[in-house]
Amino acid sequence: MRLRDVLLLCAVFTLMTATAWGKVMGREVEYRAGETVLKGYLAENPNLKGKRPAVLVVHEWWGHNEYARKRARMLAEQGYVALAVDMFGEGKTARHPEDAGKFAAEAMKNKAVGEARFNAALDFIRKQPTVDATRIAAIGYCFGGGVVLHMARQGADLKGVASFHGSLATDTPAQPGKVKARILVFNGEDDKMIPPDQVAAFREEMARAGADFRYVGYPGIRHSFTNPDADTYAKEFNLPLAYDRKADRDSWKQTLQFLKDIFK
Repeated sequence: MRLRDVLLLCAVFTLMTATAWGKVMGREVEYRAGETVLKGYLAENPNLKGKRPAVLVVHEWWGHNEYARKRARMLAEQGYVALAVDMFGEGKTARHPEDAGKFAAEAMKNKAVGEARFNAALDFIRKQPTVDATRIAAIGYCFGGGVVLHMARQGADLKGVASFHGSLATDTPAQPGKVKARILVFNGEDDKMIPPDQVAAFREEMARAGADFRYVGYPGIRHSFTNPDADTYAKEFNLPLAYDRKADRDSWKQTLQFLKDIFK
């Protein structure tokens, strides 16, 4: 076969594959927790047939922004239905750390409020016609990492949760036998916001609770290592943040394998 024919066949195969797989589609959606309107973002591949696993994506303390939506699309590219959730209400986002802190505190100072907002997202995703309601996971970043760990501690009906540079401290520790979800945690060992004693306490808590968990610590890595905007925030607001391409890629690779394992 001539080189020209080989190249033509490769081009045709690539076109057929792209057409079959199609493009990931994302759309804004609304759901409610009581009287609070929550504005999320649903991403999926409309060309896939049948029901499939779903993943909730819980945003950083900056709120439901483009970064959370990007992660939802990345999951949809892997064949999952993904919902970037809204924990602050009305899709609020913050540009300054002071506002971010206020929004995060408001959402979680009353744990029942935060839990209701997370569960509203969980109920919403379960009702999607393309979702297998028995196979749902959640991932979270920074503030969102703390949220998904809290929900796992409360016995949320999830196959698994993954936390990226999320808070590990809690005043409602997991109780033996209550944690249903498998847990995966990624943190930088030079994270000034998550000191070593917090990591040690988390490990002990999970062990006492009999949880199925794995902790991954990255030496020399700082807070918010998965977000390329971390360096901009660090410079603008003098925050101890830093993006790390290697840790970002490695944690994402491990997360995709984690999702495959829990959804078997």
